Amino acid sequence: MTRRVAILISGGGSNMEALVNSMTGSHPARPVLVVSNDPLAGGLAKARKLGVGSFVVDHRAYGSDRIGFEMELNRVLQTAKADLVCLAGFMRILTPAFTQRWAGRMLNIHPSLLPKYRGLHTHKRAIEAGDAEHGCTVHEVTADLDDGPILGQARLPILPGDTPDTLAKRLLPLEHELYPAVLRRYAADDRTPVLLGGSDLTS
Repeated sequence: MTRRVAILISGGGSNMEALVNSMTGSHPARPVLVVSNDPLAGGLAKARKLGVGSFVVDHRAYGSDRIGFEMELNRVLQTAKADLVCLAGFMRILTPAFTQRWAGRMLNIHPSLLPKYRGLHTHKRAIEAGDAEHGCTVHEVTADLDDGPILGQARLPILPGDTPDTLAKRLLPLEHELYPAVLRRYAADDRTPVLLGGSDLTS
């Protein structure tokens, strides 16, 4: 069965683009929708150029009503008959009710070697901690922020003179390699972790 994938974005959508471009040929999934919480997100135009439908659920229209926002987001995903949801730079914290509804069907990519550095400013935090390496993690989404079973990690060394910006720039191509590789396995019901550049999932 071919899985129908919806991708949630908030910005430029480079990881979304990598995911969409990977879902061809024998891939067990196909992209059906890109959704953003920001009508000005650059990734919306990229989705249209890639031939993928797009939709906006503007969180600002809901004010502090997170439940109302998520009800509309869920309606859009259900209308698209999405089987899987990939968060790709989606900058909204989802409530436990939403994550439970999509439990076992929602992935996220995070720019750190989880469980290190949940949340924001991960590149800066890794440099300031004196870490020898940095990386990114794809995991199942649960109610806890940047938690859930780890499905893949990619690693790279932190170089002398690295800044948060240079580190982020060097990491991005690995994100674009890791996320599609994990999605391909996940859509085929294979939870074997994808490891790029290392073998220890917890360091």
